[in-house]
Amino acid sequence: MAVENNFVFLTVGTTSFDLLIETVSKKEICQVLKDAGYTKLLLQIGRGTFEPQDEHPIAGFTVEYYRYKDSISADIKNSSLVISHAGAGSVMESLGAGKPLVVVINEELMGNHQMELANQLYKDGHLFYCTCRQLNDVLQNLNIGALKPYKPGDPKVFSNFLDKIMGVS
Repeated sequence: MAVENNFVFLTVGTTSFDLLIETVSKKEICQVLKDAGYTKLLLQIGRGTFEPQDEHPIAGFTVEYYRYKDSISADIKNSSLVISHAGAGSVMESLGAGKPLVVVINEELMGNHQMELANQLYKDGHLFYCTCRQLNDVLQNLNIGALKPYKPGDPKVFSNFLDKIMGVS
């Protein structure tokens, strides 16, 4: 499969999600991505302590990382696939940019509201989601064509509703 913008961007936002960074950096997953036509994996690793090492290089595939940038918008926009933690900001920015998205749930978080967000957007056909243990399988079976474009809601609907209940309109 030919990929137009041939890199995958992964973000963990401002959090620490070392298990995700470790998982996606493994040779097996990098090979799956290369086999799908990608040539680079760009990781935004946040405040985690794990830093990927290129111990088993794959010809024609590179792994790069950074901790933070003022904005990750360009990385999202220029990528052809986004893998993200389930933070609402990262998810909504990726969907708003029209990028195919795989959300990886951090099972170690208490009261996992992230699962609820990811599950609803999955049911609506906008993204795929999984845990770190399932990521390899999800990437091997990824059908980007099955995703529906995300259309952001109209903020006027909410403000009109709020005006109505407050007696303003």
